[in-house]
Amino acid sequence: MITWLWPICLVGFGGFFGAICRFQLGTYIANRFPSSIPYGTLTINLLGSFLLGLLMKYHAFDDWKLLIGTGFMGAFTTFSTLNLESIKQLRAGLWQAWILYTLLSYTGGILLTFLGYYI
Repeated sequence: MITWLWPICLVGFGGFFGAICRFQLGTYIANRFPSSIPYGTLTINLLGSFLLGLLMKYHAFDDWKLLIGTGFMGAFTTFSTLNLESIKQLRAGLWQAWILYTLLSYTGGILLTFLGYYI
């Protein structure tokens, strides 16, 4: 196989499944726990932060980092959705929910990445 094509295939394959998992889990959680706080995206981003820290801790081979880290986790977690949902909260005047969501997302994400790395 052409050497430059293999990394692209790994990222694309991982991204395909990461996006599907994000959609399924996010939809399930949103339907199960309706709230002004988007728990689906929050759960996905926190779980993804932890798993990415775990992946980095064990010094995964480059192919695994591309497949799982860049591909799957890149599509599974979603910074753009977090920001869109934050703007929706602000426009709806849900200031308390926005503060809680923002603090949990950023602080929780960083802490869980460290936790995953140091386990």
